[in-house]
Amino acid sequence: MELDTTFFALAIPAVLFAGISKGGFGSGAAFAATPILALILEPAQAVGLMLPLLMLMDVTGLRSFWGKWSWHHASRLMAGMVPGVVVGWLLFHVVSADGVRLIVGSVAIGFVIYQVARSRGWLQIGTTFASTGWGLVMGAFAGFTSFVSHAGGPPAALYLLGSKLDKTKYQATTVLAFWWANLIKFVPYFALGMFSTDSFRANLLLAPVAVIGVLLGVAAHGRLPEKLFFQITYVLLFITGSKLIWDALT
Repeated sequence: MELDTTFFALAIPAVLFAGISKGGFGSGAAFAATPILALILEPAQAVGLMLPLLMLMDVTGLRSFWGKWSWHHASRLMAGMVPGVVVGWLLFHVVSADGVRLIVGSVAIGFVIYQVARSRGWLQIGTTFASTGWGLVMGAFAGFTSFVSHAGGPPAALYLLGSKLDKTKYQATTVLAFWWANLIKFVPYFALGMFSTDSFRANLLLAPVAVIGVLLGVAAHGRLPEKLFFQITYVLLFITGSKLIWDALT
C-alpha cells in the first residue's frame, strides 16, 4: 500500500462521501468508498482500511443521533448480523483476491440496480418486511454483505423502509445497527490480517476527513436534497463496480 498522491486523490473524496452518507443519509453511499479504494488496493486491503474509519464515523454519528433510534427494529437487525458476519468470515478464508473483487463489484452493481428499481416503483417495499423474522433475515444479509464489502445498507433498508420509520428515526437506527456490525467485524478482520502498519498510518491521516464527513452529513440531514447526492453515488458505484468485475474476470 503506497500512500502517494494517487492514493489520497481517491481516498479523501471516498472517505468524505462515506462520512456524509453515514452522518445524514442512512449509510447508503458509505459503501462507495470500498470499490473506489479497491481500484488501487487489493480488495481485502481496501475493506480492512475502511473499517477503523467507519468505526470512527459510527462513534461520531451516535453522538448526534443518540436515543433517537428504534431499539425494537435495531435489535432485530443486530441479532441477525452476528451469523451474517460469521459466514462472511468463513468465506474470506476460501476466496481469492479476484473472487473478492467479483463479490465487491457484483454487490456494487446489485446495489445500484436495487436503488433504481425502488426509485422507479419497479420494486415495491411493503409492510411485509416489517416483521421480526424479516428483521433477523435482513440483518443476516446485512452482516454478510457488510463483512465482505461494507455494503450492508440494502438489506437493512428493506426492513427499515418496510417498517415506515420517520427520517430521523430511520437514520438513527441505521447508525446504531451498523455501529454494532462494524464492532463485531473488528476481531475477524484482525485475525484475517486485513490491518497493517500502512493501513494504520492511512487511518490516522484520513481520520479528520471521516469526522468532517459525518458532521457535514449531520448538518445536511433534512436540508440537502438526497436525490442529487445519491444519483452521483450510483453512477460512481456502477462505474467502479463494472471495473472491479472486469478486472476479476480478465
